[in-house]
Amino acid sequence: MTRGHWIEPYQRWQPPGCLMHQYTGKDIRACLNGQRIVYIGDSTIRQLFWATAKKLNATGANAYRQKVDMHEDLAFEDVYFVWDPFLNSSSSRAELLSSFDGNTPEDADPSKTAGLITVGGGLWYARHFRSDSLDRYRDALDYLAPLLGADEDRPALYHTPLSTNRKKDHHVYMVPVQVPLYNALSPTRASSITPAKIISMNEYLFNLSMTQGIRVSWSHLLMTLERETAYEESGLHVVDDVAVRKVDVLLNARCNAQMTFLQGYPFDKTCCSAYESLHPWKTCFYLALLSIPILINGFRHYRKANELTKAFTVLSVVLTYCYLADRTQLFDKTQKHFKYQDFSSLCAAVLLLGLLSVRPSSDKKPSAGDALSSIQGASPPFLSRDQSDEWKGWMQFVILIYHYTGASSILGIYQVIRIFVASYLFLTGFGHTVFFYRKQDYSLSRCASVLVRYNLLSCMLPYIMATDYLFYYFAPLVSFWYLVVYLTMRIGSSRNTSMPFLLGKIAVSAGIVTVLARAPILFERIFQFLKYTCHIHWNVKEWQFRLQLDCYIVYWGMIAAIVYCKVSDILRGQPFSQNTLSGIIRRHWSKIPLIAAVVALVTLVAFGYFIQQFSDKVSYNRWVPFVSLFPILAFVILRNCNRHFRHFYSSAFAWLGRCSLETFTLQFHIWLAADTKALLSSGVFRRKTTHMDGRYLDLLILTAVFLWLSWTTADATTTITNWIIDPTRQSAQDIKLTSLKLVNEMGSEGLHGELRCRGAFYRLLTNWNDLWMRKLEIRLASIILIMWILNMV
Repeated sequence: MTRGHWIEPYQRWQPPGCLMHQYTGKDIRACLNGQRIVYIGDSTIRQLFWATAKKLNATGANAYRQKVDMHEDLAFEDVYFVWDPFLNSSSSRAELLSSFDGNTPEDADPSKTAGLITVGGGLWYARHFRSDSLDRYRDALDYLAPLLGADEDRPALYHTPLSTNRKKDHHVYMVPVQVPLYNALSPTRASSITPAKIISMNEYLFNLSMTQGIRVSWSHLLMTLERETAYEESGLHVVDDVAVRKVDVLLNARCNAQMTFLQGYPFDKTCCSAYESLHPWKTCFYLALLSIPILINGFRHYRKANELTKAFTVLSVVLTYCYLADRTQLFDKTQKHFKYQDFSSLCAAVLLLGLLSVRPSSDKKPSAGDALSSIQGASPPFLSRDQSDEWKGWMQFVILIYHYTGASSILGIYQVIRIFVASYLFLTGFGHTVFFYRKQDYSLSRCASVLVRYNLLSCMLPYIMATDYLFYYFAPLVSFWYLVVYLTMRIGSSRNTSMPFLLGKIAVSAGIVTVLARAPILFERIFQFLKYTCHIHWNVKEWQFRLQLDCYIVYWGMIAAIVYCKVSDILRGQPFSQNTLSGIIRRHWSKIPLIAAVVALVTLVAFGYFIQQFSDKVSYNRWVPFVSLFPILAFVILRNCNRHFRHFYSSAFAWLGRCSLETFTLQFHIWLAADTKALLSSGVFRRKTTHMDGRYLDLLILTAVFLWLSWTTADATTTITNWIIDPTRQSAQDIKLTSLKLVNEMGSEGLHGELRCRGAFYRLLTNWNDLWMRKLEIRLASIILIMWILNMV
């Protein structure tokens, strides 16, 4: 309430280090629950009354404004205004006294109590009294001061959710004397309303607030400081947008803690509100997680535990950092504000980084059956690992910039980002289908390995951050589509060599998923079951929206994979691929890449023209499931149409692509803030540099930390996943070397003696360890049981 600056003049006001929410009528009603908002003062305070009334009902407020006189008390819905420019009327004192004396019954009608009172004035003293204006203003404030100051029954400025005792749920704020735009005042006003008078009044208010504990919204003065456009023509009153932001400051001070308590995440109202303290069971969860490395070290004589210990330690550190960054006041949070210059300059920097890191691909040997590459000589395979990682990486860079700069409000950028997300899912369908078609591995260990790797981080974060699993929507989305690909390829897998049979299975699967996405009664029943049995609260509409957006692109990825495998078989001359079409493909294969490249270029141009026809996101989203295939296939063709294109890749982009899942998930809390609604800031540069310079320094430092943690987390989750799937994974050579090391250090007699001394303890741990390692089903069931217990706590 005391400081701040404009991020976007007169639309976004940024207090130092916290997030200010722009309150709507619905938010106000939820916070005050029928209590009144009372404004007391002159015409500058009346502006705040009208701004609040418009938040509640703009049409009704405008109609009411045409019917009332200027200098009278006003009442509109739950907002009241007491006309008292001299701050000395009996009605003002009565209103303050009724909220201060604590005699209101707890079961009283909420409309009889005031949840927020704002008092301000002083310009009339400056206007109508020449020499003694300050004395009269001082007398008025001294008269009201006992009713304005804080007392032990009134909630603190930075408070926890308000009590259920309604007589304490009120806040009284004072507004400083409005500094006018002096050169715009009329001659009569300019002669009496002088800077000396206004400054002296506000100085007295400041000194009184220090001694009496009066809450004064000094940021109201900063909103108009050296800003002529913030004033109306009279020079006395501010424009409507500034008045609305002034009201928002008051509502944030009054309501943020209450609204955070009522609504939960996203925690995007951090001004004048305390975060929830760490729950005892969360502390237990941390201790259990940190104890795993210690337990693993207990078996270091029998297992190679160093990497696993490091992995769990890394995961513990990352989760702790997420909590400290986004659930405490340790880091600042600032609002997003889109600027084309920021978006374009960051994209240009990323492009330069990618170009500087172009290297020959290390994956030069075509995979088994990849005749598409080998037919033109030695070159990396079609959609090689380096190339797919590079694709994921540069898309992830742009998506991160998109989120950081708040570019979601720009339709053209949003349209491109939607294609990027569809591209990830296309690669999911393509990669897993090729694996299942070539390897025919439908084992539980393979399926569990993929799903655990996808979900390990996004399943642990909700327990720490008080969010839910679907909030990190990308992991649930790729997990769902992996299961769809798995079931589609698994059912009738013995006939997968038949192209018509495969395409038929894909068509049936697409039809089933379409029904589920359009009429999600099954998901409603599943989510309801999870709510009552596992205390899981997932948003069915949000999940339905995510499924509908990319309902078919995975299937196109599957079809592309099947075509790729079939064409590879044809070019290799497989006996079962001898038919007329096969002969045509083999004869004209040298011409096909060039023709495909030309078609791809035309497709990209046509698609760019197509998306310009949309004027809003809703209409575009209806078309995305049907048209996202075309730019994606066009890119794939252009990227692979020539062996020289396949031979090189960007190592920087590929590096990020290998940890894209972690960057997508961790950005929610350690790069962005307030559950993606704002930006994280260290706060170190707040007072040492200009706002924008400090923001760029924060971006540089926090991005480096974020990318490093994402990379280490990707390694850690891979290690932990391998341990969960196969905890006995260790080479015979490693076991032999470990045994020799122990014998050399302790001798054979010493080793046997130590094991006998600690035999009972080790037998207990060994029995538990053997039970854990015996079957994958037991390990997976144990993990699910632990998650269920944590949900029910």
